[in-house]
Amino acid sequence: MKTLRKGQGDCRLLLSVMLLFWEAGRGQVHYWVSEEAKHGTFVGRITQDLGLELAELVPRLFRVASKDRGDLLEVNLQNGILFVNSRIDREELCGRRAECSIHLEVIVDRPLQVFHVEVEVKDINDNPPVFPKAVKNLFIYESRSLGSRIPLEGASDADIGANSLLTYRLNSNEYFTLDVKRNDEEIKSLGLVLKKLLNREDTPEHHLLITAVDGGKPELTGTAQLKITVLDVNDNAPEFESTIYKVKLFENAPNGTLVVTVNASDLDEGINKDIVYSFNTDTSADTLSKFHLDPVNGYIIVKGDIDFELTKLYEIQVEATDKGNPPMADHCTVLVEILDTNDNVPELAVKSLSLPILEDAPVGTVIALISVSDLDSGANGQVTCTLTHHVPFKLVSTFKNYYSLVLDSVLDRESVANYEVVVTARDGGSPSLSATVSMSVEVADVNDNAPAFAQHEYTVFVKENNPPGCHIFTVSARDADAQENALVSYSLVERRVGERALSSYVSVHAESGKVYALQPLDHEELELLQFQVSARDAGVPPLGSNVTLQVFVLDENDNAPALLPPGPGGGPKNVPNGTLVIKLNASDLDEGLNGNIMYSFSADILPIVKSKFYMDPITGEIMVKGYIDFEETKSYEILVEGIDKGQPPLSGHCTVMVEVEDTNDNAPVMEFKFLSLPIREDAPLGTVIALISVSDLDSSVNGQVTCTLSPHVPFRLVSTFKNYYSLERRQRVCSGEGPPKTDLMAFSPSVPDSGDREDQQAATVGSLSKVTRQDSLSNTNSWSSLKLMSIELVMPSNHLILCLPHLLLPSVFPRIRVFSNESALRIRWPKYWSFSFSISPSNEYSGLISFRSD
Repeated sequence: MKTLRKGQGDCRLLLSVMLLFWEAGRGQVHYWVSEEAKHGTFVGRITQDLGLELAELVPRLFRVASKDRGDLLEVNLQNGILFVNSRIDREELCGRRAECSIHLEVIVDRPLQVFHVEVEVKDINDNPPVFPKAVKNLFIYESRSLGSRIPLEGASDADIGANSLLTYRLNSNEYFTLDVKRNDEEIKSLGLVLKKLLNREDTPEHHLLITAVDGGKPELTGTAQLKITVLDVNDNAPEFESTIYKVKLFENAPNGTLVVTVNASDLDEGINKDIVYSFNTDTSADTLSKFHLDPVNGYIIVKGDIDFELTKLYEIQVEATDKGNPPMADHCTVLVEILDTNDNVPELAVKSLSLPILEDAPVGTVIALISVSDLDSGANGQVTCTLTHHVPFKLVSTFKNYYSLVLDSVLDRESVANYEVVVTARDGGSPSLSATVSMSVEVADVNDNAPAFAQHEYTVFVKENNPPGCHIFTVSARDADAQENALVSYSLVERRVGERALSSYVSVHAESGKVYALQPLDHEELELLQFQVSARDAGVPPLGSNVTLQVFVLDENDNAPALLPPGPGGGPKNVPNGTLVIKLNASDLDEGLNGNIMYSFSADILPIVKSKFYMDPITGEIMVKGYIDFEETKSYEILVEGIDKGQPPLSGHCTVMVEVEDTNDNAPVMEFKFLSLPIREDAPLGTVIALISVSDLDSSVNGQVTCTLSPHVPFRLVSTFKNYYSLERRQRVCSGEGPPKTDLMAFSPSVPDSGDREDQQAATVGSLSKVTRQDSLSNTNSWSSLKLMSIELVMPSNHLILCLPHLLLPSVFPRIRVFSNESALRIRWPKYWSFSFSISPSNEYSGLISFRSD
């Protein structure tokens, strides 16, 4: 465009920018703006009209794209206003098309939305009419007849509509008038009409000024100067058969194709009749590059590339000039209409691509925006788009030649993780042409699959007494998701096992799923350990599942048989062979052969026990197999062992104490220990005649003996000491008689066990005995064999002090070492030592016998 004159420009710029309207429908907003608007000129509140919030423009990556010049319009993200960013020249942008619009694609993400905005550029009268040449030279013969018409090349105006409607005026002169004709195609034919005969001799040249005025407001003008040279003589000019030739030509016609043949005739003769055809000197260089005119035959043929998309109509001015002198010429117009052929493949362009798409994206989610175009026209330029079959997407036509690739059905990344989508654009020509564009649509994973175990339950067998920390099993779960959503970690589902936590028995490695026994397992304590392991992925939110492990603890022979403590066995003596003494019960915490027990006597059992008893190895019964005599042995200590059948075998032991119960199978036995006969008749009452001992080998009641005398005898039995009786003369009741004399008093010391210490407190443990010699007994030798008493002491390391006459010591204690002086005897005896002594009085003596422990 040329620069407007000052005044005109200012006036036009006042009206240059106006908002015509906007409309919302099918995602489209429509504005208009005048060309040549200044930078910053308001176009429209685009974000408000699209229903977008200002605060979400930046987070949603608001952007504007245009397949035209993208820098003409811009959006202020602060206020959402669409404004003019740079100079808009409608003629540069759209040429002479009647409609001129800037198509904007407004794209926002999260979610992806696409809006179509059409900004119509209104034409202003900013282009004046322009003639092909500022100075036009014409040569006219003076013989030109009145009313003859000389064609002229009209002016052109780059504007459209009323702004391009031209009127012409010619400066005032007496020879020529201006003739303007309009044909059916609204093509103006301009020419000069001769209104007065020329006379070269009078005026050889004429200078005229043609002015072209457009229909804009304010109007603009353009001028051209005509320099007319008057030529002499050739009075018949060639004449074309038709002033206008109309032909149609398919684009891409090969070189040499005949377009049309123009034909002119001349009434003159001779050389003045010979005609030469030529293009008008004002013919454009583009036309000259496309067509060739045969100067002799008038053939117009193709010599360059004919492209409908570049030029749809050629207007060619052809001259026919004779060879007269001066030559005369005629003009015609050849209108070549170019017909479209389907020679342009549709074009596909992916304007926006929002990938990857989440597998849980809702149906209808926009994935990509695709534009299609075809430079052809008519059916050849009508494009339809199709999509690869069997994909969960579809194409939705959104605006003119725009399609959205949207999700048509639910996705599942675990089934298909990637789709190769091919979009095919096919025009309506015959044959049709097509183009394709491929997109790899990746499906992004969401955490919609929980880890899954191959089985709901696993059975594991582990031998007991395993080493701590041993690996017993590995669980494995598979997660069909990807990346962190498929990272599986394992953990125990904690619970109590009896009084203890499950985690004190087993642990699971979080990454490998290996299950470890943290301590030795005991089959007898825990035969089955049932627990759950949880598998959880790392998604947000995490998903998980559980698997049950049944860990059976296998028995090993690690428990010896335990023999229950038996009660004391017993029974009467002289029982028959086969009599059951006791039945032993043993238990083994192990199972199977490990818990199968065989009973036997221990290897170190006494032979006497083996000779008296038999043990059943299966039932554990101990039975009599020999003669049992209480008087022989009152108890038997039987060592028993129970041996299991494990490998290696283990054994348990116990001791069975068999106490023999006494039966009354022994008669009492009487023995005179002392007998003094005859007895004097004047022996005083109470005189001891005899000392009798009684015994019975039986025990308890069976061994308790009671002695009696024949009735009506002057004697009596007096119990003197355990199973000892004195036979005494029965006491008479006579007044004046002195007290009786005691010849013998038996005593039984009872000394408690006082340990091995020698500093025990002294205690009197015996009784006193006073012996007085009688004259009547001085010659009795029986004293020499009298056993006065027997002492059984069960006393560890005590001291006994006897105070006896010096004369008795050598005879009473010949084997005892004396530690004291002649009147006192201190003896030491070992534990459980029994001794006896006899006193044989060979001389008269008296003394005090005292027993005490020191």
